[in-house]
Amino acid sequence: MLAEDLLLLYYDDDTGKPVLDSTKVDYSLAGAVLVELSMRGKVGVAGDGERVRSGRLIVRDPEPTGDTVLDSALRVVRDKEGGKPKDVLGKLRKGLRESVLQRLADSGRLRRTDHRVLGLFPTPRWPVADPGRKTHVRGRLREVLIDGHEPDESVVGLIALLAAVDAVPKFVPSDDKRATKRRAKEIAEGQWAGHAVRKAVQEVQAAVTGAVAAAGVAASNGGG
Repeated sequence: MLAEDLLLLYYDDDTGKPVLDSTKVDYSLAGAVLVELSMRGKVGVAGDGERVRSGRLIVRDPEPTGDTVLDSALRVVRDKEGGKPKDVLGKLRKGLRESVLQRLADSGRLRRTDHRVLGLFPTPRWPVADPGRKTHVRGRLREVLIDGHEPDESVVGLIALLAAVDAVPKFVPSDDKRATKRRAKEIAEGQWAGHAVRKAVQEVQAAVTGAVAAAGVAASNGGG
């Protein structure tokens, strides 16, 4: 699942802490479930002449996927059908990170350890338990972004979401960060899938970028 692969990247192997700020983590995770539902043919972005306005989220197939996280997200989209992708992300992100982290712990890829802040407040940490999947994901990203291999849908989804939070160079280090970011942009905008899926990925990518930027502005204004 895309959201699982993102979280494996986002958490430090040893400390079990996220390496990006919470806003970027949570909004890109919400974007990941939308992208995956699109790739599975469950949701999409409406075009002209459909039952909701063009550019809004539409449910293509309401039947459950059998995956609890995706099906919970599918219900949210169904309830919010006709909304803009950016307006649905806020609802999707609630509780999502905790659910996916627990799945990764249950599958043995992460392990939960509890620490106390100032000796009082219990705070979970999620260090790596089995590095196999994370190593594979990072290797695939490098093959596509650095070595020029052709991507599959799941890798394109990851690249688009990482680009949305400006995190590509962090997880795919190279001697030329600009070239890596340019390659990521080309892939996200390229002809790698059918029009419907490609459109959904690009709309979700834009929505995640916008939501993160808006949250940053709100935080700055609040701090001022």
